[in-house]
Amino acid sequence: MRILLGVSGGIAAYKSAELVRRLQAHGHAVRCALTRGAAAFVTPLTLEVLTAAPVYQEEYLTASGSGEEAHITAARWAEALCVAPATAHTLARLALGLADDFLTTTALAFSGPVVVAPAMHAVMWEKETVKEHVATLVRRGVRVVGPVSGPLASGEVGMGRMAEPEEIALALDTLAAPAGTPGPLAGPLVGRRVLVTAGPTHEPIDPVRFLGNRSSGRMGFALAAEAARRGAAVTLVAGPVALATPPSPPGKLTRIDVETAAQMERAVREAAPAADLVIMAAAVADFRPRMPAASKIKKEQGLPVLDLEPTPDILSTLRALAPWAVLVGFAAETANVADLAENARDKLERKRVDFLVANDVSRSDIAFGSEANEVTVFQPEGEPVFFARRPKGELAGDLLDLFAGRLAAGTGLR
Repeated sequence: MRILLGVSGGIAAYKSAELVRRLQAHGHAVRCALTRGAAAFVTPLTLEVLTAAPVYQEEYLTASGSGEEAHITAARWAEALCVAPATAHTLARLALGLADDFLTTTALAFSGPVVVAPAMHAVMWEKETVKEHVATLVRRGVRVVGPVSGPLASGEVGMGRMAEPEEIALALDTLAAPAGTPGPLAGPLVGRRVLVTAGPTHEPIDPVRFLGNRSSGRMGFALAAEAARRGAAVTLVAGPVALATPPSPPGKLTRIDVETAAQMERAVREAAPAADLVIMAAAVADFRPRMPAASKIKKEQGLPVLDLEPTPDILSTLRALAPWAVLVGFAAETANVADLAENARDKLERKRVDFLVANDVSRSDIAFGSEANEVTVFQPEGEPVFFARRPKGELAGDLLDLFAGRLAAGTGLR
């Protein structure tokens, strides 16, 4: 989902950076709003770098001079509002419907689900007024996560510690597919079958070494999570990555783990014929050792000579496997802008895909291992579509909007 994270002024605000990371790992797009007090505990720059988006503070109008009301824009952008930490003062303002800063004004304008994670000293949490404000919020449908018992800022131990970021992230996951409903989004992906590949492949040199690359799998996992949230039945073929299976509505996502390009090819060949949309986000190794050693190669044996051969070109075979599907390829480039475009258009034509998503993996702030990405999408007709740097969870939604448009219009290339 698109989550607006409101951070209020308690010592637990230092956990907001970790909460952003957790939410992004769960496939959500995050933007942040800081109260004046929160800015004393965590800098706006920290959250801006992590979210790849400007941080809202006290400016109600955008700096562009357009007259756009930033709190209304933020409220319309978000699919869920999370306030963590939620101090006693913030809980009171939310319960009373006050609108005396950017966060509470946005909250008053917001009509979607709200999650709050209270954090305060134990004696404050026990006050009757705090309990009444929390009860008021619960009656209105606000989800309250925590607090929990543990060490407090004062050094004492008691109830009032903010719930851990993972627990808050899991609470927000449950909002993505409420029981008995089709989920927050309905559209071209509802009822569709989507195949996504993600991560690298590891091609063995010997039992302990391999040829591989630095792909983390985050982009593919974000695409799989977002497609499942939009109602698709998703098959995720994952290379060797250190990522948990993305949260999804029950029965909507099946994960298949592979290691080598050959194993990924077999998994794709089995799943692709039934797919309506195939997204090849994996960074499949281009070469593999022709004859991997049966035992560990020792240094004493001298410098080994690797005889390499090409791995299966999975993307090139997809049109024959899934002639009616919308096919999406990815191109990891390290060339300049002009070469990137030329290489991407050449690959688009050779592989006979409907979309070719190209990105510059030489940059440290996007692509391999990063939480964010910046891509240019090439199509057989029309101009390329550029998506500026943004969190991969947010980019996944933007890309699926583009791909779903082709699905809604009919089928892929013949």
